[in-house]
Amino acid sequence: MDPTKLLASLGMIAARPAWRDAFLEHLLQFERTIATAGIDVREEVIGPLVDALYDDDQIVRKELADGTRLDFLYRSKIARDFLLSAPAKPDHAWEPQTSRLLVELAANARQIVVGGAYFGDQAILLAQQAARHQGTVHAFEPNDEQRRMLIHNAALNGLDNIAARPEGLWDDSATTLKLVGYDSFAHPEVSDDASGFRTTTVKDYLDGAGIDRLDLIMLDIEGAELRALRGAASYLALPAGHAPDIVFEVHRDYVDWSAGLENTDIVRFLQEHGYQVFAVRDFNSNVDMEGKPIELIPAAAVYLEGPPHGFNMVAVKDAARFAELPYKICQHVSPKLLRHKDPALHHPTDGL
Repeated sequence: MDPTKLLASLGMIAARPAWRDAFLEHLLQFERTIATAGIDVREEVIGPLVDALYDDDQIVRKELADGTRLDFLYRSKIARDFLLSAPAKPDHAWEPQTSRLLVELAANARQIVVGGAYFGDQAILLAQQAARHQGTVHAFEPNDEQRRMLIHNAALNGLDNIAARPEGLWDDSATTLKLVGYDSFAHPEVSDDASGFRTTTVKDYLDGAGIDRLDLIMLDIEGAELRALRGAASYLALPAGHAPDIVFEVHRDYVDWSAGLENTDIVRFLQEHGYQVFAVRDFNSNVDMEGKPIELIPAAAVYLEGPPHGFNMVAVKDAARFAELPYKICQHVSPKLLRHKDPALHHPTDGL
């Protein structure tokens, strides 16, 4: 096979929108009809072909089922799987169950802090909720291009309640950081480079903005989650009904869970502040989960085996709300929902 001819062929498809749309539909049809245990067809077969049709500076627009419009740069798995959504107008952009959980938690929220807002895949949904109560989403995104896309998407959807911030959330307001890695995989490191970005704590930022309440924190900041939570400790110490709910990511590259998830520094920190902590069972993708309960696993009952991976967690002070729909408590299963892995561990408990 001549790789040059293969690339030229894909280039011809990419240059013709009608061809490209038809090609994508055929790829999705192939994916729907192929069920091969142990092979992630999206990642190993479909994904590379789709990636070849787009470049990093290409802007794609998708519309959600409720009419929300999102523009995004084709730079990540998030962009690719959102593009390939089925149905074509899904109810979320990324991580269906985490997105639903955030919307549920934000039902009565007025002040929301998002660390790692990206292009607004979840921050826009939160801002729509907060707008119902004249609330604000304080969206921290140090990647300049993604922050500009976030601002653009807020305007695209008629939202004026997103405060897009360039700082990094940390446990002090005097550090300079830099992003190491590419786009959604970039993580923060301390830097002496003046071209880096400054840090702020949640408390210092809200104090400076004259805000004395915080209802919800969402963090996806590649290993800086614990530092950011330490910077919000005064809010976390408040009693139930006043302390914020928290959704955050953990990843084996940044969190040592070898002694059990319940014994990690971040979970212990939250428990010391009176929180109950659960892992969220979710696809790291765009998958139609309409009608499925949001499955949660207590931190001490999470199946963690497998290669290094990450997933989202939720911490609340009143877990009684999780005793009824749309929630479902599970035990000894994986938070990673994966079509090609053992259904007993990696599929929703009531099936795909």
